[in-house]
Amino acid sequence: MSLGGIVARNIRRLRLERGLSQEALAVDAGIDRTYVSRLERGLENPTVSVLEKLARALSSNIEELFRAPRAAETPSRSPV
Repeated sequence: MSLGGIVARNIRRLRLERGLSQEALAVDAGIDRTYVSRLERGLENPTVSVLEKLARALSSNIEELFRAPRAAETPSRSPV
């Protein structure tokens, strides 16, 4: 999995773990909801500034966005 794919997966994983909609995450991070969707699908490459905003909105740290999945983890298929 590419680094961009890892970041996309982790944004979605953390958002779902916290029970946030894309809209709620976007509002908390101060970015557009459609941008959150594109980030989660790996269609955009976020800046460090955007990653900081997302990490803060997810009550996480920026390093967690780059964490490679563990062998036992599978990507979530929950609805957006």
